[in-house]
Amino acid sequence: MTDIRTVGFVGLGKMGFPMAGHLARAGFELVVADAAAGVVDKFVAEHGGSAAPSLATMGGAADVVVTMLPTGAVVRQVALGPGDCIADDMSKGAVMVDMSTSNPVDTRTLGEALAARGIGMVDAPVAGGVVFATDATLSITAGGDPGDIDRCQPLFEAMAREVIHCGPLGAGHAMKALNNFVNASALITAFEALAIGQRFGLEPDVMLDCMTTAATGRNNPIEKKVKPYIADPEHVTGMALALLAKDVGIAADTAKSLGAFAPIAELCSALWHDAAKKFGGDRDQIDVARLWLERPED
Repeated sequence: MTDIRTVGFVGLGKMGFPMAGHLARAGFELVVADAAAGVVDKFVAEHGGSAAPSLATMGGAADVVVTMLPTGAVVRQVALGPGDCIADDMSKGAVMVDMSTSNPVDTRTLGEALAARGIGMVDAPVAGGVVFATDATLSITAGGDPGDIDRCQPLFEAMAREVIHCGPLGAGHAMKALNNFVNASALITAFEALAIGQRFGLEPDVMLDCMTTAATGRNNPIEKKVKPYIADPEHVTGMALALLAKDVGIAADTAKSLGAFAPIAELCSALWHDAAKKFGGDRDQIDVARLWLERPED
């Protein structure tokens, strides 16, 4: 097992840009790529490193390639093609780390294809949003071979405050989707309860105090999202509606692929996708409240 010196990083979006920046500051040699024009040049100007002439060239140069991309389908294309892809020239013993939020079943399939080439894979999705990515205080749920995860630990420590090894490959992505399902369902359950209570004549502040102290104890969505939104409807969380809808959809799809009984996940996914369609996927996730708070009186 060799130390990691050169890191390829694909995906310099709102999350990936600061995450890759932390790796550069930690002393890793960065080779970066992004589909958006100008982003790579901006990163190199601010953090150093080099622009990848191609994904294959990146794969050949890097000990580890990190992907931070919108969907698992994009991750697979970057990894295996068709066309230019990182696996074409990656050395045996190199590792691909997918930090995107991808479908865990697809992750296992991708891992098998990479393993056939002698390439390791770790799934390490992050939680915390742009602020945490900027502060290097993300939480990582990791799946994969313990040796590969240990090898990648210096990278994770540069970007995150905690890393939880959840199990074999795919376990990190599964846990990320399930975590977001719990948060997403708690968020819309709270807004539904508020809508019912308001029709009965209860005041939102009274209901929120009661929910926090008597019904839920410490409930992250109520404390971090619902209360600030009720106090100020312009409050935003920094995560897009479409992204959380995608994550909940992954949880529902995973349950379906396993034959698990998951009617709540299916309904939760449908509601979040409905909100993204009605209000715009690029709107903040908190706008899901409008499904309940903007419904006309019967």
